[in-house]
Amino acid sequence: MLSIAVFSPAKINLFLAVTGRRPDGFHDLVSLVAPVTFGDTLWLREEEASGGITLTCDDPAVPTGADNLAVRAAEAWRRQVGSARAIHIHLAKRIPMGAGLGGGSSNAAAVLRGLNSLRGHPLDPSALARLAAGLGSDCPLFLAGAPCVMRGRGERLEALPDAARRRLTGRRLLIFKPDFSISTPWAYGRLVASGGAAYAPASEAEARLGAWVGGDGPAERVLSNSFESVAFAKFQALPVLAERLRAFSCVDDVLMSGSGSACFALVRPGADPAPARAAVREALGACATVVECEIA
Repeated sequence: MLSIAVFSPAKINLFLAVTGRRPDGFHDLVSLVAPVTFGDTLWLREEEASGGITLTCDDPAVPTGADNLAVRAAEAWRRQVGSARAIHIHLAKRIPMGAGLGGGSSNAAAVLRGLNSLRGHPLDPSALARLAAGLGSDCPLFLAGAPCVMRGRGERLEALPDAARRRLTGRRLLIFKPDFSISTPWAYGRLVASGGAAYAPASEAEARLGAWVGGDGPAERVLSNSFESVAFAKFQALPVLAERLRAFSCVDDVLMSGSGSACFALVRPGADPAPARAAVREALGACATVVECEIA
C-alpha cells in the first residue's frame, strides 16, 4: 500500500479578459492567474490489489461519485499508466464551491501530481499536462505551481518572467466569499447575452497584460475581470462591499476572482488587514468564508 498527502491550492485571477466565444462553444480568454497558500488537502492511497476508485470528504455537500473531478483524474491517470490498482482519496475541503477559486480543478491536478509521485513519476510533465487539459480548462494551471498567463480556453500556459513573478509572490490577500455562489455557465451565458458588449477586445487585453508583465508596476495595476460587469449587475452587495473596502488604508484594491462569487482584497504591504476583515464579516455575516493568505 502506498499513500501520500497532497496540498491543493486555491487560485485567484488577477487579470481575466474573456475575448469571445469559439466555434466549439468554449470561450477564449487571457488571464494572469496565481495559486495561493490557502487550499484543500488530499490523502491518496493506492492498494496493491486491483479495485475501483473511492472518494470521501469531510464536507457532506461535496459530491463523491464518478463525476467528481478528483475521481475522474484518478481514473485518467490509471488508464494512462495501465494500472488496475484500487485508489482511495480523502479530501479535506476548505476551498468553497462555486467561488471562482478553482477548487475542483485544483483537486484534479493534485490527484495527478500525487499519484504520479507515488509511482516514481512514470508520466513526464507534458503527459500530465495533457491529462489535466482533458479534465477541464483550469486544471493545467495547477500543475505549474506558480503565477502564470493562461490563454485559449485555459489550456495554454506561459510562465512569467522572474521579475514579474517576484512582484506577485508573497503579496498578502484577504479572500472572501458570501454564502451564495455564482454558476460559471450562468456567468458565461450572461456574457453571450450581452451580444459581445461584455467581451474584451483581444488586442487590448494582450496589450494591457503585456505592459504590466514587461513593466515594474505592482499587482494592483493589472487588476481586471470581464465577469464583474455581469456578476456585479445582479449581485449588487459585491460591488458595494468592494467600494467600502477600497476606502480602508490597509487595502490597495479589490477584485472578483474567476466567475465569482469570491473576491479578494490586496492587502497593502506592512498593513494590518483586521479592519477590512471586520468590515467583510459585518457585511456578509458569519456564514461567509473569509481567509487571509498569500500568493504562492
